Amino acid sequence: MSQESPKTAVNTPAEPVSYSPAYRRYVLVILTLVYAFNFIDRQILVILQESIKADMGLSDTQLGLLTGFAFAIFYVSVGIPIARWADVGNRRNIVSLAITIWSGMTALSGATHNFYQLLLARIGVGIGEAGGSPPAHSMISDYYPPEKRGTALSFYSTGVYFGILMGFLLGGWINHTFGWRWAFFVVGVPGILVALLVRFTIKEPVRGQSDPDNIKAQHEKSEKPNFKQTMATLWELRSFRFFSFAAGLAAFTSYGVGNFLPSFLMRSHDYDSLQAGTALALISGIGGMIGTYLGGYLADKFGAKDQRWYLWICAIPVFISFPLMLGTLFYPDSGIILAFLFVSTMTGAFYLGPTIAITHSLLPPMMRAMGSAVLFFILNLIGLGLGPLCAGMLSDFLAPTLGTDSLRYALAITASIGIISAAGFTIAAARLPSDLKRQSDLQAIADEAALAQAHKA
Repeated sequence: MSQESPKTAVNTPAEPVSYSPAYRRYVLVILTLVYAFNFIDRQILVILQESIKADMGLSDTQLGLLTGFAFAIFYVSVGIPIARWADVGNRRNIVSLAITIWSGMTALSGATHNFYQLLLARIGVGIGEAGGSPPAHSMISDYYPPEKRGTALSFYSTGVYFGILMGFLLGGWINHTFGWRWAFFVVGVPGILVALLVRFTIKEPVRGQSDPDNIKAQHEKSEKPNFKQTMATLWELRSFRFFSFAAGLAAFTSYGVGNFLPSFLMRSHDYDSLQAGTALALISGIGGMIGTYLGGYLADKFGAKDQRWYLWICAIPVFISFPLMLGTLFYPDSGIILAFLFVSTMTGAFYLGPTIAITHSLLPPMMRAMGSAVLFFILNLIGLGLGPLCAGMLSDFLAPTLGTDSLRYALAITASIGIISAAGFTIAAARLPSDLKRQSDLQAIADEAALAQAHKA
């Protein structure tokens, strides 16, 4: 037995605990609140960027670096070792520590005075936020059985859009009333209180306790897989290769366009920060929450008979979202474009919960935090890392010829990239049955080996 066993026994309950439905819902709500703070602290910069740009004299490329690449490169790279830690350590404590770090660094962002100081603070936020989702995903998959995971993980993922809602709403109002520096302080400090709530009210569940008995038993008898074994397992899943890349392209559009929407409304429709923050809070926040939850709910509903629906439900809404996003960017009536944006955001958010759920269905319990981290590595490197950066660079490139319209056309080009994701999800769906069968066959072989070993003993 690995030397990690005693340590793991200390950090994780030795026997499964029967949690009430009410307690499971409580845990899900608290973890979703954590994810909301994750995105409040991540996205607060988006609604403040026009004020920061004017104060510090920044370019759109620098804004793209701050809201995208510089944050993402540390977020995704640190996420891998933290996920490995989460697969063998106490996930609740990791989440609590992570939110303390990113909340503190968000508050510190308000004390910066130049681009490089703000860049370092945002890097700190990225490092802290890397410890949020992979352990939370793994815990949720232990609290909820496979047939309810899509809905549970999608409910958790609504934290993205609740965070965007609160970030835009609070950020726009505080920036308009007190200035951008106070916005960082106000949204950063309360996260530390949420960290205490996680640490002292959430229980660390037994790994695999909501899985079928054969998977749970195999997990209990198995050595903890190392990083190389987990990566080899993921690489052999052909469906994962396609749907993770497709999710990255969907996020490329979501972050690339979404991070510059406040600037677009201010430059092209004469909104101020309060008007833009309020409009985007209600439209992007509520539309995104509805779409994220619907994606998981419909995936669980239709996927009960055919699991390919977990990926089809990601592909189909892309064809609705894309033309509506173009309408948002080019229709002259500012009232109509908000209606376009609401539906576009809603349909564009379907993919997140189902992709996490199907990743966990393809992996054993001891690989799930790492599986989420790798999925988020790809999703955020392509989406969060490159989306805003490419949009900002395109805007700066087009500015000499198009003036204030440069951002409009840069966002239209960015949105068009996302439509490729539909093909990726569709190809992944075609390969999913063989991957599920392969994993089932491997599990059967492992069960037979465990039974034979038990008979010898």
